Amino acid sequence: MSVLAAHGLSLSLGGKPVLDAVDAQFASGRVTALLGANGAGKSSLLACLAGLRHPDAGEARLGGDDLRAIPAQQRARRIGFLPQAADVHWNVDVATLVGLGRLPWRGRWGETTADRAAVDAALAATGMTAFARRGVEHLSGGERARALLARVLAGTPEWLLADEPLASLDPAHQLEVGAQLRTVAAAGGGVVLVVHDLNLAARLADDVVLLRDGGVVAAGPVDATLDAERIGRTYGVAVETGTTATGQRYIVPVRAS
Repeated sequence: MSVLAAHGLSLSLGGKPVLDAVDAQFASGRVTALLGANGAGKSSLLACLAGLRHPDAGEARLGGDDLRAIPAQQRARRIGFLPQAADVHWNVDVATLVGLGRLPWRGRWGETTADRAAVDAALAATGMTAFARRGVEHLSGGERARALLARVLAGTPEWLLADEPLASLDPAHQLEVGAQLRTVAAAGGGVVLVVHDLNLAARLADDVVLLRDGGVVAAGPVDATLDAERIGRTYGVAVETGTTATGQRYIVPVRAS
């Protein structure tokens, strides 16, 4: 089992501390949600875990190796990253966009049969096969979000790190993409997501890390960690929690605490 970990991560941006001695471990085969209010440090932690930001102190490690010691191409093969705002600057078709996810695997001879198979699988997994030849500029916001997720999936990474991948999707596609992320974990991959919706986190994640002011409030399995007391400390709100007739947990903010 591969482990992605933060050890004493501290980071300042523009002179402002955004992470404060964060310790957290993430296991492959599981979906972990990073939760917290705006400015809690979720996106900064995710970027450090992807090796895209270097902390001021501490380290991020993958399988025991400091991310900074892993060559960039190898890191790109092992960790797929989906940022919160992923711009597409040319009106390429969706298949071409998704094919960019194969760049870390490309050799001198260009696209291979394995590359094409990975692209086709990623398009199918995100429900984008029918859009393969459509220009990106002609996609809705939700369709574009799914195409960008497909680009990451095409790289077949060991770890998928995504910053709010469900935010622009309608409920049906949230469930579909969420199911695909669960499939990635079920196949042995590690998934770490920034999520704002507590109910989506409760439905989708195995584990959660609760952040406030750049520090970890609590971390662990959803059922043991995502309770009213810890949510209150993390967000400064009182909540009511319960379970539906089908066994799905729900969380309702009721007032500022």
